Amino acid sequence: MAVFRADDGTEIAYKVWEGDAALPPVLLHHGFIASGATNWEVPGIVAALTGAGRRVVTVDARGHGASGKPHDPASYGEARMARDVTALLDLLGADRVDLVGYSMGAVVALLTAVRDRRVRRLVVGGVGCGVPECGGVDSRVLDGPALRHALTTDDPGTVTDPTAAAFRAFVDAAGGDRIALAAQAAAAHAEPIGLDRITAPTLVLAGREDPLAARPEVLAAAVPGAVLRLVEGDHVGALRDPAFTERLVGFLGGDGTGRG
Repeated sequence: MAVFRADDGTEIAYKVWEGDAALPPVLLHHGFIASGATNWEVPGIVAALTGAGRRVVTVDARGHGASGKPHDPASYGEARMARDVTALLDLLGADRVDLVGYSMGAVVALLTAVRDRRVRRLVVGGVGCGVPECGGVDSRVLDGPALRHALTTDDPGTVTDPTAAAFRAFVDAAGGDRIALAAQAAAAHAEPIGLDRITAPTLVLAGREDPLAARPEVLAAAVPGAVLRLVEGDHVGALRDPAFTERLVGFLGGDGTGRG
């Protein structure tokens, strides 16, 4: 695990697996509460990409994993995380990159692709109509105040919102910094993203039972030329469906149709 300092001094941790230097690296950005390891290594996605000869980079977003965990909401937001991705690409000397994001990381990836023409191909998962309609992760499903209460209360028994309760259980199981994560929840992106300005071929991957990826066809229609593919599972389970990995690896190495 390597570390660099963002422009505000926050340490950002990342990990690199070497591969074919003639191909762009694949940068994987995880979702809220997770890390590069839990979202990408454990389900076998890193192994599948390296097995295909790709150089792979995972990043732990600020507030997550091995990265720094400031407690001020001003240090957070997906736009702030997108600047960290840009800084990492600069550090790696990458002229082109295949960028993959899940849930919160999908919002980060979309924001990056809007303004960074180094993105050759883009894959986003765990999001749907919430991105074009709410400006980020669907706040109609994951209520911000309820989530912040779930993360900051000392008594998880007081959490009545079932989605927020599930996220609190995830944090407790992962040993995350609840105050840092609550700061990110307070700063979550909720503004138009400018999806029509994305020029990279894009694949939208959504779990059929994922409430945070509802109506993914709305997101796919908002990104020029985007391809939509459905896999089995809910928000957590979709990443573990072998079809998710197959679609992702195929799209990045294939003809851009999502079929490989």
